[in-house]
Amino acid sequence: MTVLKTDKMTMKFGGITAVSKFDMEIEKNEIIGLIGPNGAGKTTCFNMITGVYTPTEGKIYFEDKNITGMKTHEITKLGIARTFQNIRLFKELSVLDNVLIANHMRLDSNLFSAIIKTPDYRNKERKILEKSIKLIKDVGLDDVINEKSSSLPYGKQRRLEIARALATDPKLLILDEPAAGMNPQESMKLMEFITEIRDRFNITILMIEHHMQVVMGVCERIYVLDYGIMIAEGTPTEIQNNPKVIEAYLGVE
Repeated sequence: MTVLKTDKMTMKFGGITAVSKFDMEIEKNEIIGLIGPNGAGKTTCFNMITGVYTPTEGKIYFEDKNITGMKTHEITKLGIARTFQNIRLFKELSVLDNVLIANHMRLDSNLFSAIIKTPDYRNKERKILEKSIKLIKDVGLDDVINEKSSSLPYGKQRRLEIARALATDPKLLILDEPAAGMNPQESMKLMEFITEIRDRFNITILMIEHHMQVVMGVCERIYVLDYGIMIAEGTPTEIQNNPKVIEAYLGVE
């Protein structure tokens, strides 16, 4: 089953083409990498898929539904969640509160029931609390559940951001440089963690990552962008040996 498909997805800013006619197809439960030198257009692709930008040309399909130009919150409700290169947590709130906030997106109640705390609303709140606690345990943060998020080590902050994205019940999880700022030991743990959450939550994962050891170690297929144009697509081994990819990263004499 195809989870995400882009058809000639293009983004232009004035006279500059950031991404040109990018075609990508992701099947259910795959872990896919999107790589390329700085300025290649990777984050622009993510921003189009998640509704931050509307493509200048082309279409985006999520489970065969055309989501081109939809708002970010609409796309999130359909089942696409993302993290950011720069961690965006509620720093003064606890681990639990960060996850609870994300879970409230699925709370189906009106303002009246929330104000007077009807039995139905209280029951839904209890279920959200139970779900949040379970999710925190699943990602290995139960030992810091009441800690302020800003006090966590960097690797745990990354896990919390991913947990918050998982709280929205995504079918597709988009990770923007999850290994950024991590030391080698943390990066190795991250590789295991990404595979674990794919299997545990039965989701599909698309990630941008500059850390080549992480990309090659966890991704099943990889797309490569250079100056907004896709120059290669294939398995990690195929990408590592692709002359165009080597030239894009290392240049030629």
